[in-house]
Amino acid sequence: MTQWYQLQQLDSKFLEQVHQLYDDSFPMEIRQYLAQWLENQDWEHAANNVSFATVLFHDLLSQLDDQFSRFLIENNFLLQHNIRKSKRNLQDHFQEDPIQMAMTIFNCLKEERKILSSAQLSDQMQVGNIQNTVMLDKQKELDMKVRSVKNNVVEVEQDIKTLEDVQDEYDFKCKTLQNRENETSGVAQDEYKKEQLVLQKMFLTLDLKRKEVVSKIINLLNISEHTQSALINEELVEWKHRQQIACIGGPPNACLDQLQNWFTIVAESLQQVRQQLKKLEELEQKFTYEPDPITKNKQVLQDRTCSLFKQLIQSSFVVERQPCMPTHPQRPLVLKTGVQFTVKLRLLVKLQELNYNLKVKVLFDKDVNEKSTVKGFRKFNILGTNTKVMNMEESTNGSLAAEFRHLQLKEQKNTGSRTNEGPLIVTEELHSLSFETQLCQPGLVVDLETTSLPIVVISNVSQLPSGWASILWYNMLTTEPKNLSFFLNPPCARWSQLSEVLSWQFSSVTKRGLHADQLSMLGEKLLGPTGGGSLDGLIPWTRFCKENINDKNFPFWLWIEGILELIKKHLLCLWNDGCIMGFISKERERALLKDQRPGTFLLRFSESSREGAITFTWVEGSQNEPQFHSVEPYTKKELSAVTFPDIIRNYKVMAAENIPENPLSYLYPNIPKDNAFGKYYSRPKETSEPMDLDGPKGNGYIKTELISVSEVHPSRLQTTENLLPMSPEDFDEVSRMVSPAEIDTVMCSAYPT
Repeated sequence: MTQWYQLQQLDSKFLEQVHQLYDDSFPMEIRQYLAQWLENQDWEHAANNVSFATVLFHDLLSQLDDQFSRFLIENNFLLQHNIRKSKRNLQDHFQEDPIQMAMTIFNCLKEERKILSSAQLSDQMQVGNIQNTVMLDKQKELDMKVRSVKNNVVEVEQDIKTLEDVQDEYDFKCKTLQNRENETSGVAQDEYKKEQLVLQKMFLTLDLKRKEVVSKIINLLNISEHTQSALINEELVEWKHRQQIACIGGPPNACLDQLQNWFTIVAESLQQVRQQLKKLEELEQKFTYEPDPITKNKQVLQDRTCSLFKQLIQSSFVVERQPCMPTHPQRPLVLKTGVQFTVKLRLLVKLQELNYNLKVKVLFDKDVNEKSTVKGFRKFNILGTNTKVMNMEESTNGSLAAEFRHLQLKEQKNTGSRTNEGPLIVTEELHSLSFETQLCQPGLVVDLETTSLPIVVISNVSQLPSGWASILWYNMLTTEPKNLSFFLNPPCARWSQLSEVLSWQFSSVTKRGLHADQLSMLGEKLLGPTGGGSLDGLIPWTRFCKENINDKNFPFWLWIEGILELIKKHLLCLWNDGCIMGFISKERERALLKDQRPGTFLLRFSESSREGAITFTWVEGSQNEPQFHSVEPYTKKELSAVTFPDIIRNYKVMAAENIPENPLSYLYPNIPKDNAFGKYYSRPKETSEPMDLDGPKGNGYIKTELISVSEVHPSRLQTTENLLPMSPEDFDEVSRMVSPAEIDTVMCSAYPT
């Protein structure tokens, strides 16, 4: 059973999360057509190997060609068109960067597995889990409220029909009695008086029924208002906050389908109440009296119903997917000028009569005071089609939505002299996108407007890390949607907040976040050795992103960003496996290694490299104190040439007159090196003879291999007695690099006759 098939069996709330994973760069159609093939490929390896990624890219195109041929045989013109369009999109996005494609597919499959795991955990959820029980109870309570609104509408509908029957019967009796008013016989007069009494009773019944219907509508509107308030002021607010958290790498946001269901039921109920009030008005026009409860209450009820419906429909207009460049799906809300971005709007009230009736317009920085109050505040124009009609057909889950896929921003150039001197730097300057539409129905016009979360606009990709830092800080510390002056006086963050967000930066792009020890080391860098363990420690914005950290010439966040990039491009598998300790001070590193056997090593990130670098430290036995050695850190430059597992495998230390040896034996605490890294070596341990010619026919060249060698003074190494004898395997390795004559020279000097 494929993973894709399992996903399709999940509840709608999990399917909604699946929908969020796919867009034009890698559309869901390809995932559907090639489900089995996609799941059988090693995308994780491809994401770290450009040659393999290129092979898989061309294989994928071939698979699409095969699928196209099948559609051709079936004469399915629409699917032929879609598959050709998907292929062109893939070529446009990934022809020059197949590793990006591999990372995209790998991340999609990884997120799918997370969703499946969440669904399984949800199925296994125990009743005793207090938090989940409270959420379920709250959901059930809201479900009951919504059903109560719907049931009351049905009940009022029945009462109005009964009222109409009572009024028709009363009207018939009135007219019948009027026709007999001229009869003068005594018996007839007695009957006339009896019928008048009956008629009076019928009037009292009619009046009572009218009062009852009006009272029930008042009660229905009270229930609707209470339910609507819970939806708008609690559920929707919580969803928007969860969306903020999801945008900065936190847990995926719950889907909108349940909220849409509730909003739609209440909206349909209010629309029915409007029709019921019209029916009461028709009954009033046929017959009224003093004091008529319909006449007395109709205007108030109509106004209140319209007001509730307006409030509900206005609140239901939301940004389902925040602005994001497809090239950086895990960095939403940072937009670069001249680069297309997407954004998706949704109306949670799904009424059929609204399909294709709401035209949405996008505006940039509408009614933003900062344009006139903040010196140097930039202005932008929106390029591309900035209007779109909401419909149910375009969205994969049938929701009433509008997705803008080809918008761009262009800065307005001021005429005359321009100064960039202002209180905010480019990456602290917050902007917003507004979306407007109008609902027009007979007797009702409703203006709808919503805004995105604040965005940062950059003009150079080098500004992306700093722009993302602003997005993290804002969404971590405030829920205000339009506080665009936030960075004029940014608040401090508690370490308890920031540590969680930092861990999300790793878990959102890998399978592993940061554990307590790693966070403790980072806390010490920001708060100092004494405050590193305090969850209530306060970290200023400048300390996080602007000031140089300790004695280095770069800030804390850019250091973290460099490490994240290094992991994503070169160390993903090792990080996911837990091989990299990563964030550990040199003091703590030595404390861990000092009691380990010689040759034990651990991997940590360099604290002195802005672009991100990794090193390893090993312990070496000695007669006195254990000796520790650390290799010069490896950056993306070295790791682009040789993979880190191969560096660890082939690393050598060489001193004068000593044979090169690999000092790395056990990954901390005691995992044999080959057990930890063997599956990631680029070739098997048993290799061909070094003189074999490259290629099946040979090209006249001897194969070569890049290895890392550290040259140290002999006094820093163990004695030659400990270095020798070698295993046959080590001797073969040395023989490939050192001539027999040189080996004889070393052996003679070590063991003179």
